[in-house]
Amino acid sequence: MQPFRVAILDMYEGRPNQGMRCLRELLATFAAERGLDLGIREYDVRLKHEVPSGSFDAYISSGGPGSPLDSEGSAWEKVYFDWLGGMERAPVFFICHSFQLVCRYYKLAEVCPRKSTAFGVFPVHVLEGGKDEPVFADMADPFYAVDSRDFQVIRPDMEALARRGARLLCIEKERPHVPLERALMGIRFSPTWIGTQFHPEADAAGMYQYLQMEDKRQAVIAEHGLAKWESMTRQLEDPEKIMWTYHHLLPAFFKLVSPK
Repeated sequence: MQPFRVAILDMYEGRPNQGMRCLRELLATFAAERGLDLGIREYDVRLKHEVPSGSFDAYISSGGPGSPLDSEGSAWEKVYFDWLGGMERAPVFFICHSFQLVCRYYKLAEVCPRKSTAFGVFPVHVLEGGKDEPVFADMADPFYAVDSRDFQVIRPDMEALARRGARLLCIEKERPHVPLERALMGIRFSPTWIGTQFHPEADAAGMYQYLQMEDKRQAVIAEHGLAKWESMTRQLEDPEKIMWTYHHLLPAFFKLVSPK
């Protein structure tokens, strides 16, 4: 069996979460289907200032809680970005909080608070730059993904993106009647780096458990109404929505970077 070594940079700051479980399970399923000898090592970036060496086949920088603005200048951020600066040729996938951090640090777009929390299953629209993106090869337009954030990446700096050879892949649902900037939901940062502001690792089981937590249930109902909460719960049963994204998007990235 060929080895497939993956480093997960855990950005959850020790908080309970579904993201790390989902990443482990996705990787285990992919490796089993391909007959690969999977080796995963996890690094606690925010609490222990841990970062991996450059000896892995792939790197995943996870989502996480808190503000992607308030940590600027922190000790853990310095360790993280010093490490990232030496990983330009390594395949890295950035999820949600990590995606926001990269956009802020490299000044690729504006990162700011949202007017209200984005939480639930939402359509994501593919842009022209995403139509020939191999990681999006099996994704429809729109496709559906789990969104969970209080911040947003908007107003891309097209010159800064061009200097990096980056391209925009997708945006959140277009709403012409709402006078707000649409958030950038996916960027190919370089030939080796890619990221999404949504959670491609989210599965129906984890999302259902999250929605059943009384504080989360009440928060969704208070913000969007009971009908929205019920709709979100029903959508988890649709195999064409978040489970399609779960089964296709990150596995497409793994396929690109794993031993052939």
